[in-house]
Amino acid sequence: MFYRPEDGHGLPHSPFNAIVTPRPIGWISTRGSDGSDNLAPYSFFNGVAYVPPQVMFATVAFKDSIRKVQESGVFCVNIVSEALTAQMNITAENFPASVDEFVKAGLEKAECTTIDCARVAAAPASLECRMTAIHRLEGADNHIIVGTVTGVHIRDDCLVNGRFDVTTFNPLARLGYRDYTVVREVFELARPDD
Repeated sequence: MFYRPEDGHGLPHSPFNAIVTPRPIGWISTRGSDGSDNLAPYSFFNGVAYVPPQVMFATVAFKDSIRKVQESGVFCVNIVSEALTAQMNITAENFPASVDEFVKAGLEKAECTTIDCARVAAAPASLECRMTAIHRLEGADNHIIVGTVTGVHIRDDCLVNGRFDVTTFNPLARLGYRDYTVVREVFELARPDD
């Protein structure tokens, strides 16, 4: 099969959503200038640089998260463990801006250290970020937000022999459609020039 996106694919669901997988989920917490907190999952999320460490997330609508990032200039990325799947799903609902998703999902908040923002206390890791850019992408309402990591929280039980061990919490990842997966096993592969 071959198709040009502008011509359509003729399938019941877009295959593009299932091709770029698995996608890590950035559970983005933000705080507005009025002090209100927001928490929403984004599967268009990833790390983009090591030095300085930088991450990005993208949104397909101008949502509360991007508004609050514009107001404050900061955001926090919380990593989603398998144990937090139900709570993450609750925060995916399009609540009114006045609703605190931490409260709706029954999540304990912790304050960030380097930025004025809440984070998910139970997350295996959280990345405190200063926004460096918001870019409008091609399309009706697509945006990408880039941030430099200014602080990193790691749960102590996720460190094994000096390494952040994802098998201690099993990260949740987004597949296509309404499908998800959990990382349960890893293997090491050395590069040929190592």
